[in-house]
Amino acid sequence: MKAAFLPDRGVIKISGADARHLLNGLVTTDLTLLKPGLGRFGALLTPQGKIVADFLITESAAADDGGFLIDCPKALAQPLADKLKFYKLRAKVLIENLSDRLGVLAAWGGAPAETPELAFADPRHDDLGWRILTPELLAQKTAAAIGAELVDVAAYEAHRIACGAPAGGVDFAYGDAFPHESNMDRLHGVDFGKGCYIGQEVVSRMHHRGTARTRIVRVLLDGAGPEAGAEIIAGEKSVGTMGSSVDGHGLALLRIDRVADARDASLPISAGGITLRLADPDELKPITRRTVA
Repeated sequence: MKAAFLPDRGVIKISGADARHLLNGLVTTDLTLLKPGLGRFGALLTPQGKIVADFLITESAAADDGGFLIDCPKALAQPLADKLKFYKLRAKVLIENLSDRLGVLAAWGGAPAETPELAFADPRHDDLGWRILTPELLAQKTAAAIGAELVDVAAYEAHRIACGAPAGGVDFAYGDAFPHESNMDRLHGVDFGKGCYIGQEVVSRMHHRGTARTRIVRVLLDGAGPEAGAEIIAGEKSVGTMGSSVDGHGLALLRIDRVADARDASLPISAGGITLRLADPDELKPITRRTVA
């Protein structure tokens, strides 16, 4: 088993009598299903249905003062906290940015020898492993306690990419991408039967009409990976942009219809002069519609 401390992740705490009700009316995941020891994947959206911030969330046990802990990009922790404060109005809620005290340890490649407090299985993909909220100073001790070797964050990045889990700011742009484009519907990040939340009408319409034109898919690279943001072309037509990549594997945001046309025409797909191949062409197919992601 391996573990890596993720320096680009921060933690927000939301506590108080109205915390669950407030959050459940704002975000894409159903927090009525959340309890201590479990995690959910979700996002706060704009009214137009685009991602403001995506995150993993768990509930703290009552013995640990309760509340909800959000594992989010560290650069977005304070803006996200401020946005949640904007929505709280008179709700009995306390919102704190704990990123200077608490961070995120990712562990994968097996089951923990013991389950620490504030630990939960990553709900996005079975192979992604576990998330443990812990101070950076305790990363080595925590890794040893769960029976994991502490490794560099680059090893986790390679694992994340291989699992097809996009990273906001690299694989898609915050404020510009819909949940379907970043595969939140495939990574259990949108509960389509939970009722209203910000941006819900747009997301539901896109889901039921199957109108998502772009998707992040896994690609295989013949050579060193192009820079994130590099244009992907097929023939002379732009078909998408490159995201993160490492060791011959990468993620790419692709126009589904254009890539399908290129494949039918046997046109090579490339970025920065480097040939790309789809790791799994089925990732371009529409997802089977379901009520709960």
